[in-house]
Amino acid sequence: MKIVVHDTASAMIDLLQRPLVERPEALREMLQPLQNMMAAMGNVDPVEMHQRLGSGFRVDREDPRYLPAVRQMRDAGVWNQIEDSLAAAWERISGAVPGVKHAETVHVVVVLGNPDDDHLMVRSAGYFGMGGIPGAIQLVVWPNDMSLRNIGHAAAHELHHNVRYANVVWNPMTVTLGEWVVSEGLAEAFVRELAGEQAMGPWTKKLTGSELDSAYERITADIDIAGMQNLTAYVLGDAVAQRMGQQPVGLPELAGYAVGLRVVDAHLAASGLTAAESVALPAREILTNAGVATSA
Repeated sequence: MKIVVHDTASAMIDLLQRPLVERPEALREMLQPLQNMMAAMGNVDPVEMHQRLGSGFRVDREDPRYLPAVRQMRDAGVWNQIEDSLAAAWERISGAVPGVKHAETVHVVVVLGNPDDDHLMVRSAGYFGMGGIPGAIQLVVWPNDMSLRNIGHAAAHELHHNVRYANVVWNPMTVTLGEWVVSEGLAEAFVRELAGEQAMGPWTKKLTGSELDSAYERITADIDIAGMQNLTAYVLGDAVAQRMGQQPVGLPELAGYAVGLRVVDAHLAASGLTAAESVALPAREILTNAGVATSA
C-alpha cells in the first residue's frame, strides 16, 4: 500500500490568501484526490459537501482565524504525525492479516475545520475523519490541545475502515446497523492496540453507566435494520440525524461508537483475536462472538 498525505497546508495557505471568488474552485482542486469518495456519495458538489456535511472551513467569507490555525497545524507537525501514524497502522494490519485486500494507493487529505460548527467542536472535540471508501481518507481538524495530540490516531482509525471496506461490502442501501457499529468499535479498539487508551477519540467515551446500558439494549435490539438513511440516529445520535434530514430514534450523541466498542471488546475476549486481526471479519461473526443475536 502506498499512502500519500497531500500537502494541503500549502494549498490552504494559498487558498485563504486568494479573493473569495476564487476560493471555491481552489477548494475543488484541493479535494480532487478524494474524487472516489465524492463519487460514492452521489452527485454532490465537493464545496457543498465540505461546508454543509464535512464541517469544513467556509469559502464564502473572510475569517481572520483561519490562516493562523493552518499555520498552527503545520508548525505542530500535523501532516508528519499523520504519515507516521498511518505507516504504523498499515504495518500492524498487514502483519496481522497477510494478503488482506487493500487499495493500492490511499490518498489522505487534511482540511481545516469550521470553528463555529457544533458537530466538529462540541461532539468531536475539534477533529474527525472519513475513511470508509478504499483509497481515500479525509481528516477535518480545528487545532486545539486534543485535536493536535490525537489527529494521527484518528487517521489510524480511518485506515482500519479503509482496509475493512476493501474486504467487506458497504452498500448504502443494504448496510446494517450491526456492520456500522462493529466497524466503529473495531477501529477504536485498533487505535487502543496501537497507542493505548488515551489515544482513543471522544466518540467512544460519550456514554457510560446506565446511559450506555440503555443504548446498548436499543441498538442491539435493532441490529438488523438496514439502509444508511435509517441508521444515522443509532450511530451518531438524534441531533446529527436531524441535521441530515433523517428521523430521530431517541438515542444520544455518538451512541453507536460506545456500543460498538462494547460489542467488539466482547468479541475480542471471546475469540482471542485483535482488532487488527479482525479487520476483514464479517460483522455477523463478530456479533455472534459478542453474544448479540442477529437474524438468520
